[in-house]
Amino acid sequence: MDPAGLTGRPCALTASLQLIGDRWALLAIREVMLGNHRFRQIARNTGAPTDRLSARLKDLVAAGVLERRPLPDESRHEGYHLTEAGRDLTGVVRELLRWGDRWAVTSQPMRIMHHEHEFEPRTACAACGETVDQSELRTEVIAPGWDAAGPVA
Repeated sequence: MDPAGLTGRPCALTASLQLIGDRWALLAIREVMLGNHRFRQIARNTGAPTDRLSARLKDLVAAGVLERRPLPDESRHEGYHLTEAGRDLTGVVRELLRWGDRWAVTSQPMRIMHHEHEFEPRTACAACGETVDQSELRTEVIAPGWDAAGPVA
């Protein structure tokens, strides 16, 4: 998707939200990440109306986030599986869960484990290997005609 064709600031976040920003889309992705590949499992665990879920799953397949593959031991049924693009969303979903634990719920309903302890991610720079503090980051606007404040007159 060409970010220049989007409404407002040209930004990959806008393009990303067009693909996965719908509530049912992200919940369906969560379910597939948890190993639930059948439509009925995804519908039950998301609470999504089946017509909306069907449309979202179709959109996610068309966008290359999910793919349909035969389920093991079943020649007639296909399940939903993450593509490389879908697997790249794991960190995003994990961070949304972490944020939700802190700001959206009163008690943690689920947690991500690493060996026998709760997983606590740290961000490191791939170029230099340093652990990154949020205060050290800055955004460089490279879209023509835009700066951090908005469109350049």
